[in-house]
Amino acid sequence: MKKIILLFTAFTFSFNSFSQPFDLGTNMINAGIGLGSSLGGFGYTSQTPALSASFEHGMWKVGGPGVISLGGYLGYKSFKYSSTYPYLGGIYSYSQKWSYLIIGARSAYHYNGLGEEKIDLYGGAMLSFNNLSYKYEDNDPSYDYPGAGTYNSGLSLSLYAGGRYMFTDNIGGYLEAGYGISYLSLGVSFKF
Repeated sequence: MKKIILLFTAFTFSFNSFSQPFDLGTNMINAGIGLGSSLGGFGYTSQTPALSASFEHGMWKVGGPGVISLGGYLGYKSFKYSSTYPYLGGIYSYSQKWSYLIIGARSAYHYNGLGEEKIDLYGGAMLSFNNLSYKYEDNDPSYDYPGAGTYNSGLSLSLYAGGRYMFTDNIGGYLEAGYGISYLSLGVSFKF
């Protein structure tokens, strides 16, 4: 009976003394590629993948099993449409390009109650400045259109949730859903 109690105590102690993948003072750098986007529309001839990078720092422990992080976010995606058309005996071409740059500050709650040292579940909010720039080019001498500009730029508030699995003490992979540069982002995380 003493052996069973000793084994149970050792198991309970080891279960409760795990290290968390995200704790107070933890720093993470994330780099990802996105799937799907609320930016732009359909019918483009080409587009870049949605690219994002973020930084997180564990700032505060809160009541319950968790840590609140603060950090920054940077995202980029562009769409291009180009075409040719005959006009007055010539062949002309034009192209339009929309480039989205998102710069944000974000905060998340990292849940540490799973008892698993490799998994980090989190959810949070981001306040961002969404900058949209537009560029138009053509070779039609009879058409004069403003070549570039910035419009529909402004502040945005969005929510996100994600999970991270640490392959080693310092390298992991993450999957995140929300409204940033894409609906779904997956990538690699570096802990230091």
